[in-house]
Amino acid sequence: MSAPSAPVALPRSRHRWAAVTGLLVLSPVSAEYLIGYGDSTDRPLELLAGLLILAPLYGTVAVLIREITRRTGRGWPTILLLSAACGVVQAGLVDQTLFDNEVDPGGPDWSTQPLVTLVPGLGVDAASLLTYVGGHVIWSFAAPIAVVESCAPRIADRRWLGPVGIGFLVLLWAVSAGLIHLDTAADSTAHPAQVAGAAVVAVALAAVAFTVRPMRPRSSTGAPSWWLVGGVTGVAWCAGQLLPATWTGVTVNVVAMVVLSVLLLRWSRRRGWGRRHVLAAAGSALVVRAALSFLVEPLGDDVDLAVKYAVNAAMLGGVTALLFLAAHRLRRQEPSTC
Repeated sequence: MSAPSAPVALPRSRHRWAAVTGLLVLSPVSAEYLIGYGDSTDRPLELLAGLLILAPLYGTVAVLIREITRRTGRGWPTILLLSAACGVVQAGLVDQTLFDNEVDPGGPDWSTQPLVTLVPGLGVDAASLLTYVGGHVIWSFAAPIAVVESCAPRIADRRWLGPVGIGFLVLLWAVSAGLIHLDTAADSTAHPAQVAGAAVVAVALAAVAFTVRPMRPRSSTGAPSWWLVGGVTGVAWCAGQLLPATWTGVTVNVVAMVVLSVLLLRWSRRRGWGRRHVLAAAGSALVVRAALSFLVEPLGDDVDLAVKYAVNAAMLGGVTALLFLAAHRLRRQEPSTC
């Protein structure tokens, strides 16, 4: 796939605003709802109302990451690095869950296990770091961006917002992040040095994001089938979600993600690599997260499991339908005339 270029003109309003709205919604749904852990997972109307808070917190960031990347003519390395930077901001500065090392004795089994992967001197749990920051990179930002761009392939490399739209989303995120921070700051166990360290890491990741350029195909070898890409990435996402929160689990997870990253990098430089392959990798992440929701014990003691499973099934069905739509749009993609 050729390197994206920074476009001059905005696409038609109905096309770009449909894409923006889709990303504003898919990002928080992927981040918080697909896995089905919340205590409101059996209350669909409450889930819909929750988007009023989560869309400004997650969706705005996903749109801005994508907008910055496409405006500067960069590609997926920049998206992933900016996603990591924003993941650190979210977990280390906004809600500060990255430094919450206290176990809730009243929570479900998965939340009451002792933290055994604390990094000495940093006060950061390695398993939590992978869950929060890694989770933001994959499910909050990167995968939703890839899927929504696949649903709108004609404008995928073009900017979707003007200055007013960008300013509005920045303001919306700032208000939402401020409210979340005020709500969680009183219970935070983070030390000022930890918060400062998270800020430095986030700035460093963002700086590196603007030093990398998209990879151009350099191999005459053909790219693998996009079905193979989806299968391999799906196994990796599934393993990463199911591994225990131990040093062994963390080590295996990190090794698996490094191997997967190298493999995807090599494949992406082969002849014929395109948006279908990107959709396969991103779509498998959403499918795995939605499928595993049936195994997740939700927070709270009064969750109606029958309704929860119905919501889980609806989420899985919705994700599947969205991926079929994206694949259909990619098949009939034509040069943009907008």
